[in-house]
Amino acid sequence: MKIKRVVLNNIRSYKNQEVEFPEGSTLLSGDIGSGKTSVLLGIEFGLFGLQPGQKGSSLLKNGESDGGVTLEFEIDDKEIIIERTLKKGKTISQDYCSVSIDGEKKEISVVELKSLVLELLDYPKEFSRKQNLLYKFTVYTPQEEMKQIILQDFETRVNTLRHVFGIDKYKKILENSATLISKIREEKRKKEGMTADLEQDKIIFMSKENEIESKDYNLFSVEKELFLKTEQRKMAQEEKDEIAQKIDEKNKIQQEIEKTKIKIQHKTEQMLDNERMLEKIKIQLNELESIKFDESEIIELEEKLRNAKKQKEELNNFLIKISSQINSLNVKNRENENLKNNLAHIETCPTCLQEVNLLYKTNIFNKINYEISDNNEKIKLLDAEKNNLLLEIKKTDDAISFLANNIQEKSIMRIKIQNIKDKEERMSEIENNNFMLKKENSELKNILGRLANSLSELLKFDSVYEEKQKNFDEAFKQERAVELKVVELKKEIEVFSRQINELREKIKKTEEISKQLAYLMELENWLLQKFTPLISHIEKNVMLKLKSEFSNLFSQWFSVLVPENFSSKLDDNFTPVIEQQDYEIDYSYLSGGERTAVALAYRLALNQVINSLLSKIKTRDIVILDEPTDGFSEQQLDKMRDILNQLKVKQLIIVSHEQKIESFVENVVRFKKVDGVSVRE
Repeated sequence: MKIKRVVLNNIRSYKNQEVEFPEGSTLLSGDIGSGKTSVLLGIEFGLFGLQPGQKGSSLLKNGESDGGVTLEFEIDDKEIIIERTLKKGKTISQDYCSVSIDGEKKEISVVELKSLVLELLDYPKEFSRKQNLLYKFTVYTPQEEMKQIILQDFETRVNTLRHVFGIDKYKKILENSATLISKIREEKRKKEGMTADLEQDKIIFMSKENEIESKDYNLFSVEKELFLKTEQRKMAQEEKDEIAQKIDEKNKIQQEIEKTKIKIQHKTEQMLDNERMLEKIKIQLNELESIKFDESEIIELEEKLRNAKKQKEELNNFLIKISSQINSLNVKNRENENLKNNLAHIETCPTCLQEVNLLYKTNIFNKINYEISDNNEKIKLLDAEKNNLLLEIKKTDDAISFLANNIQEKSIMRIKIQNIKDKEERMSEIENNNFMLKKENSELKNILGRLANSLSELLKFDSVYEEKQKNFDEAFKQERAVELKVVELKKEIEVFSRQINELREKIKKTEEISKQLAYLMELENWLLQKFTPLISHIEKNVMLKLKSEFSNLFSQWFSVLVPENFSSKLDDNFTPVIEQQDYEIDYSYLSGGERTAVALAYRLALNQVINSLLSKIKTRDIVILDEPTDGFSEQQLDKMRDILNQLKVKQLIIVSHEQKIESFVENVVRFKKVDGVSVRE
């Protein structure tokens, strides 16, 4: 990873400032309070955002409502730009996030961006739940925080280092193992309770199997009895059905007799109706013979009707003409009235633009009034003529109605006379029909006699059917009783079979639980006797190896920074131990420069140990040191050159107010404060 540029917008003491970072070593120089550390905090915010417990007010410039950081860096030849903003509401929170990779930009959430950054840096996934600890202890740790780690109680320090080294998983494994063993024991107790009745269930199972065999034998006997009863019932059914056929035959004959009687009655009624119809037709024929009819009368009446209609049409046309004249005169009068109204308000002629005098208006009004009066006289004459026409049209309509009624009456008379032949033919048809009805009635009476004879022979089967029905009912009752026994036995066998199956399934499941119980006991023993001791042993060896490597590196870095009469190492709790001439010196008795040397050596050694463990992380070639020489003597400042040369990283960023450091680095960026705002010089 290589940081290329950071832009701070309303971050701490910065208004708007861009800082570029070339490859190699870079010093952020300036007086205390000039804003150097704010640049490092901006880089950290750009990468990871606000950390749990961190307030936005610690970053956003006082008095501003929004701000943000743009961070540009490079990983594996990929150009990456991250933008994060802060917004002030009730609280100060992260407002916007985006990331650009090789020019392809997308807006994502805070959580998504953090996961993406960890993925780009190739940090192990378990560090996603540890804030940005790995970044702090491999890239940038404020010097005061490292001193706090050294001064912490050993248990807190060891747990912190477990997190940093990524070996807290061993402790988590042991804790999970203890939880698992507890759950196994709890599960064992449950399964022991579930298998307690296994032997008793097996005894009950054998008892029910013997009992169901006895019921199966009884079922066979009862089913045999049911077969015999069913055969007896079938025989009684056949005898009853045979007699029932005779009864059905008798019922059908009775129905036929009733139908025949109805037919005879119906045909008799038809003959009477025909007689009445013949009498009626004879009367109608006598009436029609007395009617006299002349076809020429209809022709004459039709001619008069046509003339009357033609006269009415002419009168209507004349009426339309007069009405049109009246309407035309009324329209002219309305136009004249409108002209008078318009002229009354005109003062100037719209055509010649000359004034219109009263005399001119009076002449025109007189002319218009004369014309309106003349038109009204004409309308009065036309209205009188129109009323005369309406009376003539009314008379003509009455004449047309009278003629039409006469024509209709004559036409009806003509139709009646034409129907005489039809009525005579109808009389002949009715007489023939009556003859056929009499013949059919005679045949139906003969059939009725034969049906009555057949019915008398079948009436004796009614008493026989009652006897056969009693025999069938008794046979059915006996069959039903035995059938109920079979059903009851089958139901009992079904219940027993279900109970046996349930017991069999229960025993099977219980035996399976017994196997699981045996497995749980074996697993518990394996966890207690083999797995847990093995994990504890591995953890101990890993910690010993780390402590050894960490201690050697710490001693090497410390020896570069302090006089040769001091020696250093780490104890089993990763606590720095400083000795002088074989006497251990308490950390609180060291000078300020020596304490800084301890913290810096601890920081650099920790960086190397982590990078050796996690060799694939993308931040192993960058180190950021914040005021690493606080309290150093001139001699110790000179030794910082050796420290920086031995780091061998591609990008080194140092924050210091010591001017002497400027000669140890390749690039220097200076800062100062102007009116409370940090700017580059």
